[in-house]
Amino acid sequence: MPMIAAPRNVTVAGDAPLRDIENGGAVAPDEEEDSPSAKKPKSDKFTFNTWEFGVAIGFFFVFSIALFCIYLTMPPSEKGHIKLPRTLSDLRLLKGHLSTYAKNHPAQFILGYCSTYIFMQTFMIPGTIFMSLLAGALFGVVRGIILVVFNATAGASSCFFLSKLIGRPLVSWLWPEKLRFFQAEIAKRRDKLFNYMLFLRVTPTLPNLFINLASPIVDVPFHTFFLGTLVGLIPAAYITVRAGLALGDLKSVRDLYDIKTLSVLFLIGFVAILPTLLKRKRVYE
Repeated sequence: MPMIAAPRNVTVAGDAPLRDIENGGAVAPDEEEDSPSAKKPKSDKFTFNTWEFGVAIGFFFVFSIALFCIYLTMPPSEKGHIKLPRTLSDLRLLKGHLSTYAKNHPAQFILGYCSTYIFMQTFMIPGTIFMSLLAGALFGVVRGIILVVFNATAGASSCFFLSKLIGRPLVSWLWPEKLRFFQAEIAKRRDKLFNYMLFLRVTPTLPNLFINLASPIVDVPFHTFFLGTLVGLIPAAYITVRAGLALGDLKSVRDLYDIKTLSVLFLIGFVAILPTLLKRKRVYE
C-alpha cells in the first residue's frame, strides 16, 4: 500500500467501539458493525498489488527467521515447552517452565521475549496481554513495566511503519467508518495532537490495533505517535504487570479491567485531553 496522503474532506460517521483487551486495552468490543462482513458494499474489495504483497511477506519472513534463530539457541530441555499462551492455564504452565531458564539465562530469555512480543505487535497476532502478564510474573513490577512498555512501543512503531507502506487498503476495507471518524478527530485536534494520542492510549476509546494501523494513514506524525504510545501505555502496563504477580489468583483476563479500573483510566485520559478541551472552549467564547 503506497504512501498516499489521506483525503481531507471527511464526515464523522459512527461511534468508536471499545478497545480489544488482547491488544492492550480495557474491554473486548463488539465490533460486529466494523467487521469485514458487516455493512460492506459488494463492490468493495480488499486488494494488494504485487509489490505490497511482497513487502508484507518479506517483513514476515525476516521476523520469523530471527525468531527461529533465537529458538535454536535455547537448551533442548526448554524447547518442547515453548508455545504462545492462549489461556491463563497455558500461561501458568509456561511461567513454571520458563522461571529457571529466565534466571539462568536472563539475556537470552529477554532477547527471545522482546522479539516475540514485537513480532506479535507488528503482525497483529492476538495474545500480547498474556506476554505482559508473564513479564510481571517473572520480573516483578518495575522491570516488568519497563519490558512491556518498551516492547509495546517498539511493536506499535513497527506496525506503524508497516502500515505506512502497505496498510491503507487493509484499514479502509476492515474499518471504513471508524477510519473516517478517526481522520475527522485527528483533523480537529492537530494543534494538541499529543494530548489526543495520550487520551487514546490510556482509555479504551479505540482499539490499539486500529490506532497502530490507522495513524500513518491519517498523517499522525511518528514522533507524536511514538511519545503518545510510550507514555500512554504505562497505566495499562502497570495494571497488567501487577496482575501477573498474582497469576495463580487470576480467574479471567477480563478481571483485569473492572469498573473501578476503567474509571481510573478514563480519569487519566480526561486529564490528558483537558488542555485540548480548554483551548477549544476559549476559541468558541
